[in-house]
Amino acid sequence: MFSGAIVAIVTPFKAGEVDEAGLKSLIEFQVANGTNGIVPCGTTGESPTLSHKEHERVVEIAVEQTAGRIPVIAGTGSNSTEEAVALTRHAKKAGADGALLITPYYNKPTQEGIYRHFERVATSVDIPIIVYNIPGRTATNIEPETMERLSKIDNIVGVKESAGSMKQITDIISLCGEDFTVVSGEDYLTFPLLCVGGHGVISVVSNIAPRQMADLCNLFFEGRFEESRKLYYKLLPLLHILFIETNPAPVKAALAMMKRIDSDEVRLPLVTMSENNRERLRKVLEAQGLL
Repeated sequence: MFSGAIVAIVTPFKAGEVDEAGLKSLIEFQVANGTNGIVPCGTTGESPTLSHKEHERVVEIAVEQTAGRIPVIAGTGSNSTEEAVALTRHAKKAGADGALLITPYYNKPTQEGIYRHFERVATSVDIPIIVYNIPGRTATNIEPETMERLSKIDNIVGVKESAGSMKQITDIISLCGEDFTVVSGEDYLTFPLLCVGGHGVISVVSNIAPRQMADLCNLFFEGRFEESRKLYYKLLPLLHILFIETNPAPVKAALAMMKRIDSDEVRLPLVTMSENNRERLRKVLEAQGLL
């Protein structure tokens, strides 16, 4: 149901407020350039610092602006199970095509607790759910055996896997089967993941290079493996430079340089990029033909 290059879209701010016009413009840029889906209110969308009202509004804008042209997978995760249920219910009511839920963070639940958390959300809201495993941010890894259990719940349809381990990726694909959607949460692992049977990427880089990331996946799916591989290596400097500081500060800086957003503003405790790294980013963007 969900495959290819799906953008984890930023939430643009202006003078401390969500820049709704800017967000709509970014969504149109994505649709026009072949992106296969939109994820609002993920980590890249700074969901931890959005109020509940802002969170709901950003999801609503994404659904309204895409107007059914591409899927919207709303970020609805929380370390409170009942809050995750409430956010997921809102996403369904707003018309989202799916929900992306991060592993509960800070609480450090056991594998059984992780399973019951996702089971509770999935049985409470009839919407396709993608699990988001990123132990570097949550302090808890979803083990492949737990993912196999989760894959047997009807509306848990896939995982955004961001543990950075190809062994874990291959274990999940082997245990969960071909019908379970496995997408990379790490842009730099997109091509390797496709090679072992994955389905795409939920991408930060797609914010600034949507056509290129979509082409990388589409070429692979068309069996044009060598062209996909060459594009991957061409993009690799970009796939790395956007993570030299905490996401989404670099990608917002890049969007501002490209004049896609009016401001690279992020919310505390995040801060905008340092000047030294900003210059490094600019050079890569120029080399990629993005400036």
